[in-house]
Parts: sequence; structure tokens; C-alpha cells
Amino acid sequence: MKKLPNILCLLRIILSFSFLLIRPFSALFLAVYLICGFTDMIDGYIARKMNAVSTFGAALDSTADAVFIGIVMIVLLPVMNIPGWIWIYIAVIASVRAASVLTAYYKYRKIAMLHTYANKVTGLVLFTVPVLYSYINISILGGIVCTIALLSAAEELLIQIRSKELNRDCKGIFGGHTRRK
Repeated sequence: MKKLPNILCLLRIILSFSFLLIRPFSALFLAVYLICGFTDMIDGYIARKMNAVSTFGAALDSTADAVFIGIVMIVLLPVMNIPGWIWIYIAVIASVRAASVLTAYYKYRKIAMLHTYANKVTGLVLFTVPVLYSYINISILGGIVCTIALLSAAEELLIQIRSKELNRDCKGIFGGHTRRK
């Protein structure tokens, strides 16, 4: 039973490859997509509750996330009609995220991204895009998602700049978990 979190990660990897065979935005695609999202939400929770947290499990979870995100992007981006201004917005967000990672690396000699509430909300909102794509105009949907993503990226950068030590589990700028120099 202690292997259940790792089994869920492996299931997410296998299901992610199935996207290459499923028509984007179909009912089957969305069902598999939601199952992958569910396994991502519960694997860590189960690992903590079962006292089955491990370095291997954390690496497997990150690998499963990367495979899932990568394949979904490969499958969906070519069929989505994303306006140019959203691509510019995404580039700005990526630049702020890169600045945050570089700041952490400069200060702590570690590549680090934080587990803030804003980053979790960004992940959740970003996860809804394929589900909502057929129902909400991409300009509206993209604008909302990009704005939330930019705010969370800016918060993380500000935390990295202000913090004396690395705290990957910092919940946010107002969470009392940051220290000024």
C-alpha cells in the first residue's frame, strides 16, 4: 500500500502518453485529462498520510508532471488558436519566472521554485484551460490565466529577492514565512 503514490505517478505517465492517440478536446481526452489531474492532486497527499514520502517518489512525481505537461502541450498547442498578444504575455511571465529562478540560484546556489498559494492557484487555473477552452473565448480565458500567472510569478520573485534563506514551502508574501535582509 505504501507504493500507491508511486503507482499513481506511473499511471499519470502512462495516461499522458495516451494523449498522443486521443483526439484533442474529445470526451475521452477530457476524461483522461481529469484522471491525470486527480492523480497529481492525491499522490502527494497519500504519500504524506501513509508516511511514504521519499526522494524517489518526489522525483517520480516531478517526472510525471513534466511528461504530462509536455505531452499535453505537444497535443494541444497546434490545435488551439492562441492570439499573438497572449504569446507575448506568456513570454513576460516566463521571463519573470526565470528571474525568480536565477535570483534563487544566485542567492542559494540552488534552482528553486516556491510552493506558494498563488502558484498553486495558477496551476489549478492553468489546468482548467483545456476543459474550458470550448466554452470561453480564448482571449478572455487566456487573459485571466495569464494575469493570475503573472501575479504569482511576481510574488515569487519578490519573495526570492526579500528572503534571507530559501524556503520552498513559503505560502506567500503575506504568510509570515519570508525574512527581509
